[in-house]
Amino acid sequence: MGYWDLQEGKDCIEKTWITTKLGTALGLVGSAYHIVAFQPDSAIQAVQRATNGTVTMAALGAIFGMTTCLAAQARDAPDDPVNYFLGGCASGVFLGARTHSAMTGTTACIGLGTLAMFTKVGKMEGWRLAGPPRM
Repeated sequence: MGYWDLQEGKDCIEKTWITTKLGTALGLVGSAYHIVAFQPDSAIQAVQRATNGTVTMAALGAIFGMTTCLAAQARDAPDDPVNYFLGGCASGVFLGARTHSAMTGTTACIGLGTLAMFTKVGKMEGWRLAGPPRM
């Protein structure tokens, strides 16, 4: 089952697991590109960079999945896009704490929250970014 196949506000562990796996995969790919673009001095430094990027992205995915699901339960509004804004914002705050920067946290909160909210709205309304036009 995929993320969108699960009911909102239910199966929080499963939804969090899916978002964590996605974050981990994106972290691995991003780390690989970073290592290729900026050559490390040693193999240990390469492993450290890869681990740092991958763990950060996995944590962002886990925080997003859990916050979104718990917000849907607590607010008793499972299909509300605000839940996704809260999940994205929580992930952004973690990113700010990780970088020790309030400005990064604030900007990432607003940016990731808005992106997540519009993703949910687009899914609910059937928006498409690519593909043939509907007739």
